[in-house]
Amino acid sequence: MLHDRLLVLPEVDSSERQSSAGLVIPATAVGPKRLGWAQVVATGETVRHVRVGDRVLFDPEERAEVELNGKSYVLLREKDVSAVSQPEETSGSTGLYL
Repeated sequence: MLHDRLLVLPEVDSSERQSSAGLVIPATAVGPKRLGWAQVVATGETVRHVRVGDRVLFDPEERAEVELNGKSYVLLREKDVSAVSQPEETSGSTGLYL
């Protein structure tokens, strides 16, 4: 990857969703714009805030798709990433420093 580009493997989005109340929302229902999650596979040399293996949130409308070895990947710029997910720490400490 060159410069500020990221190669990500998007998570499979099911066609139907379920609301917190248990209602099934079909894929044909028009709703607000939804962001998607993906796993970072490769990063460019000038990417500063994202590492390979991170889970990132991005806008599926602003993407370029590429197929490699039978898998569909998405090519993004680092600025197109909305958030980076971090795994929950289970160390048991409160995080308070006295």
